[in-house]
Amino acid sequence: MIIISTKLEGLIIVEPDVHGDNRGFFMESYSRAKFNELGIKHEFIQDNHSLSVETGVLRGLHYQLNPKAQTKLVRVASGAIYDVAVDIRKDSPTFGQWVGVILSEANKRQLLVPQGFAHGFCTIVPNTQVLYKVDEYYSPEHDKGILWSDPAIGIDWPTSKPILSDKDQKHPLLRDAEINF
Repeated sequence: MIIISTKLEGLIIVEPDVHGDNRGFFMESYSRAKFNELGIKHEFIQDNHSLSVETGVLRGLHYQLNPKAQTKLVRVASGAIYDVAVDIRKDSPTFGQWVGVILSEANKRQLLVPQGFAHGFCTIVPNTQVLYKVDEYYSPEHDKGILWSDPAIGIDWPTSKPILSDKDQKHPLLRDAEINF
C-alpha cells in the first residue's frame, strides 16, 4: 500500500496493492492493521454506497460539524469521479484551498478526507458507484455544506452544468458557512 501526500495537510491518496492475473484482480481495500502501520488510525464505523446513473452528477460539498465531524475514506467500485476536498479548518494556512483527484475502478485509488474538510465529487462516466467509510454516523443536525460553485474557492469541476440535488443547489458560500473546525 502506498500513501501519497497532497498539498493539504492530512488529505492523502491511498494506492492499495493490487494483485492481478488473467482472472481479474484481488486487493485489500481496507486493512486496519496496514492503515495503522501507515499512521492512519481512524476507526471507521459505517460504509456508504452511492450510484450515480448519469455523467455530471455532482454531490457536495458536504461536511458535518463537531462533535459529529466525519473522516471519509472514498473509493470507486465502478466508473470514475473527480473527487474534491476543500480545507475548511479556520486556522489552517491552506483554509479555502482544494485538491481534486480522479478516483476510478481502473486506478483503484482512494482518498482519505479528514475531519475539517468539505467533500464532494462529480461523476465523469455514467453508472458510477462510490463507496466510502466514515468514522462518525450521519447526524442531520450537524450536516452542512458549501456551494459547489463558490467563486472564492474556484474548483475546476469537469462540468459547467452539473446534475445537483435540491439541497446541493442551496448551500451557502464558504464565507457564510457555519464552520467549527
